[in-house]
Amino acid sequence: MQQKRNIQIIEWEDLDKRKFYSLGVFMTMTTRATVYPFTLIRTRLQVQKGKSLYNGTFDAFCKIVKGEGVRGLYRGFMVNTFTLISGQAYITTYELVRKYVSCYSSNNTVKSLVAGGAASLVAQSITVPIDVVSQQLMVQGQGCQLTRFKLKPKMAMATSKHRVTFGQTRDIVVQIFHTDGFRGFYRGYVASLLTYIPNSAVWWPFYHFYGEQLSRLAPADCPHLLLQAVAGPMAAATASTLTNPMDVVRARVQVEGRSSVLETFKQLLAEEGVWGLTKGLSARIISSTPTSVMIVIGYETLKRLSLRPELVESRHW
Repeated sequence: MQQKRNIQIIEWEDLDKRKFYSLGVFMTMTTRATVYPFTLIRTRLQVQKGKSLYNGTFDAFCKIVKGEGVRGLYRGFMVNTFTLISGQAYITTYELVRKYVSCYSSNNTVKSLVAGGAASLVAQSITVPIDVVSQQLMVQGQGCQLTRFKLKPKMAMATSKHRVTFGQTRDIVVQIFHTDGFRGFYRGYVASLLTYIPNSAVWWPFYHFYGEQLSRLAPADCPHLLLQAVAGPMAAATASTLTNPMDVVRARVQVEGRSSVLETFKQLLAEEGVWGLTKGLSARIISSTPTSVMIVIGYETLKRLSLRPELVESRHW
């Protein structure tokens, strides 16, 4: 009975890699499309001064929809879809590092901690340039005064008519390169690493920890996937709360063009106090909840669907 109650972890060597990658792209795209509006709202809340534009997540949502339409919630989304590459790099690195660490330690927390941090390091190296451009697009429109870069008049007019074009992206890319050179696309790279490596390193151990605790409390016939779907958001809320201060700093460094993480942190504290470090936290938790549910259900289902045929009969859920 106890063996059946333990949540089984499918390891890298158990997978049919062809199925894993083809289904993984669809899962990642669906997840990003679902939570993107709250990512946009979080970014705008984090870079605004005080409450100059929005009073909170719900207020931001209403004002964006009213002023820019529903498409305003997806500003910069087309550029952000390129993070599909980093998503695949993330899960590959996570699984490979986890397999490597298992040669030295059988402790699941250790494997998850190291693999999660390494996966985030690889993914952020790919994601940061994409984030820099997409975040500049996110804060156009109502939040145009929040960024150094402005769309050209024709581009701004297209924005007001809710047309999403790659012309806007090209305009922002040219301005970034002209102003900051190639290094401009990696502005905030250190801040991103300081945000997402701890976030990823913390999420996986807490995910497995909450899953194990829930499995002990739940009825014996409770589906494992349901327990995992609950453990995911709990881990996400924990990780988001712990790493949100650095996420606020990261957003300001990338959008406002700052060069010092420490100076940005000090200025944020001086201008808005400790509460400034919590900006965007509710939007982050709201976005991370469905993200975690979808990632957990999608990722665990993906791994089960990608099991090598000869292993299917040996697994009981």
